[in-house]
Amino acid sequence: MNARTREDARRTGRRVLISLLVALLLLGGLAGAGAYLWSHYGEQVSLAMGWTTNDYDDSDQGDEVSVTVRAGEIGSDISASLEEAGVVKTSDAFTELLLAQQPQVEFQPGIYTLRERMSSQAALDAMQDPANLRQLSATIPEGLTIEGTLERLSQGSGIPYEEFAAAAVDPTVFGLSEGVPSLEGWLFPATYEFQPEMTAHDIIALLVSHQVQVLDEFGVPEADRERVLTVASIVQREGRDDDFSKISQVIYKRLEIDMALGMDSTAQYGSGEHGSFWSSDEALSDDNPWNTYVHKGLPIGPISNPGRAAIDAALHPADTDWLYFVNAPGGNGALTFTTNEAEHEAAIQEYRDWCAATPDSGC
Repeated sequence: MNARTREDARRTGRRVLISLLVALLLLGGLAGAGAYLWSHYGEQVSLAMGWTTNDYDDSDQGDEVSVTVRAGEIGSDISASLEEAGVVKTSDAFTELLLAQQPQVEFQPGIYTLRERMSSQAALDAMQDPANLRQLSATIPEGLTIEGTLERLSQGSGIPYEEFAAAAVDPTVFGLSEGVPSLEGWLFPATYEFQPEMTAHDIIALLVSHQVQVLDEFGVPEADRERVLTVASIVQREGRDDDFSKISQVIYKRLEIDMALGMDSTAQYGSGEHGSFWSSDEALSDDNPWNTYVHKGLPIGPISNPGRAAIDAALHPADTDWLYFVNAPGGNGALTFTTNEAEHEAAIQEYRDWCAATPDSGC
């Protein structure tokens, strides 16, 4: 092969190589373009062609999940929450279903118990079933301690108890004065409903504001509120509504003559024997600032969260000369009031005799 023939062969080889490279580049570009287009529009194409669906078919539902619906949220907000929680496959599918409903669907605020991978229709049906909706509320009975109250608030709101305990540390953040050492007594007992967006601080603030409102209604000056709540808290724990004003009178009468209050409820509170019927010797002798057997005067602060009736009694004691009271026979919560120690000891023995004769009474 002469030189010219070899040069022509090299040129031909270069042209073939260039052609192959161009072809490969074109194919690669098309593939890249195709990948780009599919990544952006593949789902819509698949839906349009019927190759896939944007909804689950309920054949493989998963674990229970909770979805919160807040006041003021609209359908698109709820659809997004359902998709984020893995309940529905796409928010679009649920939104389209909502738009097709006549009349328009309304959702109650609260926490819904649903399942992963539900069809939009199944999710909607579940959200219309009241059994799947947990209303955010708590009923706080009179006489609970702060710990018991926070536990109920945690159960009713779904917020961890630890968050309530942390929020309750500093009473001043709720507008109370520096002289208030604890929120004990300041959490007004009632039934409350909560919005899902409320925090532990928000909920505690709600209870405190109600207690302040009640004290304002009774005209209690700010400087007297802690004292009034302390008396009311003892009244609340020592008896039933019918005897509240009489218990209040005994407290003030003993304070007047510088006599130890000697209230079991305060001794139990200070020693941690909440809810006990008979006080232990340890509780009665424990040297803590709530023990009114050991220390004269009122305890250092409230021992429970009193209700309206107990506060009323603390402000309006009965007009009598009673100095003592003890449970009366019968087990109905009634009390026997007396004016001197001898009568009081006789009333105690009468009650002990009844307890011995009725061992199933619980006393």
